[in-house]
Amino acid sequence: MLVNKRLIAVIFSVTVFSLTYGLSSPLIAFKLLNAGVSESVIGFNAAMHAVGVFLIAPFLPALFRRFRPLTLIVVSLCAIALIFVLFGVVSFPMWFLLRMGLGLFSEIIMVQTETWLNGSTVERARGKVLALYTAGMSLGFATGPLILAWTGSNGNLAFYVASVLAALAIVFIFTSGMPRVEGHEENPETLRNSLKLAALPVMATVLNAAVEVLGMNFLSLYAIKLGWSESASALLISVLMFGAIILQLPIGWLADRVDRLRLMTTLAFIAAALAFVWPHILAFHLLSYAMLFIWGGIFVGIYTVAITWVGERFKGGQLAGIYAAMSVAWGAGALAGPLLGGFAMTFSLHGLPWLTGALCLVFALLSLSGPLKSRS
Repeated sequence: MLVNKRLIAVIFSVTVFSLTYGLSSPLIAFKLLNAGVSESVIGFNAAMHAVGVFLIAPFLPALFRRFRPLTLIVVSLCAIALIFVLFGVVSFPMWFLLRMGLGLFSEIIMVQTETWLNGSTVERARGKVLALYTAGMSLGFATGPLILAWTGSNGNLAFYVASVLAALAIVFIFTSGMPRVEGHEENPETLRNSLKLAALPVMATVLNAAVEVLGMNFLSLYAIKLGWSESASALLISVLMFGAIILQLPIGWLADRVDRLRLMTTLAFIAAALAFVWPHILAFHLLSYAMLFIWGGIFVGIYTVAITWVGERFKGGQLAGIYAAMSVAWGAGALAGPLLGGFAMTFSLHGLPWLTGALCLVFALLSLSGPLKSRS
């Protein structure tokens, strides 16, 4: 019963973290766009999240050994709550530093919760537990734009709502507790060895981060360019993420029964094919919601399967080292995604779907590479 309570608390914490991200990404994009800021600068501001990830990634294994999981999660949530308050107070140039702070503390929460769950889960249920984890994360991403649709992008109410939600997560996680997982005091695997041991999951993390940050910051703007209203375009992100929530459960079930690396490749090919048809479907609202619902589940499933495979193969110091490598990979993808997206949308109306489909296709093709498959 206590384990279930802790599992719920961990999933709730990462849900609130992703909710604040799902709210802040389109909110900041709308505010900057309404202020006359170019899409390239919007992409650069979004990329500051990745800078924060890069700054903290090398120190994550040492932090995990020195501090209790509960301490790291609570401190990070406190910092995120404060940052959202500051968004409503400071001027725009300071938003670059605040965005970097969000990336730094969010990465601590994301990697710590994934490491803790993988180390606390039995193998026969690993796929289902991590599917619940990614479903909870997707629930947060989906709820953020819904709150934005309610509050609107005018004023600072949305920032303050995000701060309050982070504070609620602090109370929840503090009352449940997160004990250390056995083996996490070991010295972590080196970055180079981690990349060799888990090449495809690391690549899947780059893909996930690039497309996730790209979509959260530009999908609404893309829809507005095609004639959608602000509220309807924000709802697109929510529908996509609700698909990611619901479809993670069957994908997690499947990941416990089939070859996980092959499943990653298959999902990537399907995600690429569906992304390339976005421009032809987004003229029809109901069809767009249905397609993005399915696409969201399939795409997020790539990452679900990746972290499930890592948890199956590695424990203790190796697991901590690989997650540190995956955090660096996430930072690389989160940095490249919005920068590429800003330029893609500047030069082409349909730059977002073309770039998204191309990234998924490149990963799918690379996953068929003999050397990469043998290394993994």
